[in-house]
Amino acid sequence: MEKANREQFSKARLLVVGDVMLDRYWFGDTNRISPEAPVPVVQVGKIDERLGGAANVARNVAALDAQATILGIVGNDESGKRVAELLKAGGVDSQLEVDADVPTIVKLRVIARQQQLIRLDFEEAPSAKALAHKLERFEKLVGDADVVILSDYGKGALGQVAHMIEQARAQNKMILVDPKGEDYEKYRGATVLTPNRSELRQVVGQWTSEEDLTQKAQDLRKSLDLQALLLTRSEDGMSLYTESGVSHVKAQAREVFDVSGAGDTVIATLAVALAAKWPLEKAMALANRAGGIVVGKLGTATVTSEELQ
Repeated sequence: MEKANREQFSKARLLVVGDVMLDRYWFGDTNRISPEAPVPVVQVGKIDERLGGAANVARNVAALDAQATILGIVGNDESGKRVAELLKAGGVDSQLEVDADVPTIVKLRVIARQQQLIRLDFEEAPSAKALAHKLERFEKLVGDADVVILSDYGKGALGQVAHMIEQARAQNKMILVDPKGEDYEKYRGATVLTPNRSELRQVVGQWTSEEDLTQKAQDLRKSLDLQALLLTRSEDGMSLYTESGVSHVKAQAREVFDVSGAGDTVIATLAVALAAKWPLEKAMALANRAGGIVVGKLGTATVTSEELQ
């Protein structure tokens, strides 16, 4: 079983770029149905706020004792200030671009009796001006990183992702991408892509067997000039597709409590291990362990190096 190496990880420098979010949780109890509509009435007793999206990736990097820098966009609002506070508390170097034209992305979840009743999303695409400023900052920051993580949640912060990959490759940086959507051409030239099953299915279509999946995954990897494609498969573990073939790792046997942010933990752990010069298969095994731990926690969460000992 692979164990985190705090001494190695503390020297790793990672730049995380992508869609920064604030995850809000309203916890309460419900005992009756509203007389106004057939919906439960929740008496909110606790409010929790956590980093989401790319910010959660950065927080996971820092929790593994690595050096994390985050580049993203927030609004000039209370939520944006809260994101900055949480990043600072989590030990993340915050390089946030403030966009006065749009609000900070917020996901609000209402939870009663350990069940999520509803999720409310507040979001707008960032302005062209904010994106241009962010790209300028990326070009200055990328040189100091060992590994670049591009966390794409499809909210617009990675509108220039192809240019970012080009810039990072020009400086021989390792680039990990958590992809979104049907157009993977924009990720061409990345080092590792980390889709889950549903995300991969959007791009390559349905597969009929393990052999068919391997063929489709390898064809995609070659067509996009990737070093590796890491497929996360929930209860079926992970599969790593490289030029030398395919390798699998089984899922950790744990009770799944909440999968929110599990992909963030996986790519963060994989990236930290690679920045520490671990080989891909060894890094995948550690990322698999981290993913198995985080799904046993409520809401977007992190896994520490201590938990991976």
